[in-house]
Amino acid sequence: MTGTDLASVLAGARLLPVLTVPSTATAGPLADALAAGGARCAEVTFRTSGAEQVLKTMAAHGGLTVGAGTVLTPEQAERAVTAGARFVVSPGFDDEVVAKCRELGVPVVPGIGTATELMRALKAGLDTVKIFPAEPLGGLRTLRALAAPFPRTRFVPTGGIDASRLAAYLADPAVLAVGGSWMATAAHLERGDYEEIRRLTAEAVERSTT
Repeated sequence: MTGTDLASVLAGARLLPVLTVPSTATAGPLADALAAGGARCAEVTFRTSGAEQVLKTMAAHGGLTVGAGTVLTPEQAERAVTAGARFVVSPGFDDEVVAKCRELGVPVVPGIGTATELMRALKAGLDTVKIFPAEPLGGLRTLRALAAPFPRTRFVPTGGIDASRLAAYLADPAVLAVGGSWMATAAHLERGDYEEIRRLTAEAVERSTT
């Protein structure tokens, strides 16, 4: 799968809310809040026991294109796609995960942090990668340094990015989309503060389109 495939799946959306959802009961209201804020896609991380059900509920919402994140194994990738994931994101590069996603016919975005890892992804036929964790690795300086010798690569930076850094990342031509969790944190979900999630999402969507 290529970056063009991912861009098509994301339908031009440049903001990717990254969600770790501890309770399946919050999946429906969360999807409502994100969609009401203008989000068009979301990544549900496989970090909780209920991640499959959360993904299934949010994928059935209809207003969001939902993918699976923190996918570490081919078996997780298969479960995610069965639950409705339209794309798969991994924190690192794994040949077996990439092969399984290609077999399943879904775009896969592996995480990279070095030029060596990026070259492995390119060798596997991918042209879109996640730089992770973006800010701890040096943020835009590192992204631009990696992009320079690989001008056809598109990046989805994720990790440590907040609302104040969103516009700067999106202004870089090598960036396809930006992933972030500040719009819907564990604290928001614990409080059931869906109005705040909607507000933060709307603010982020506005920043990503101006």
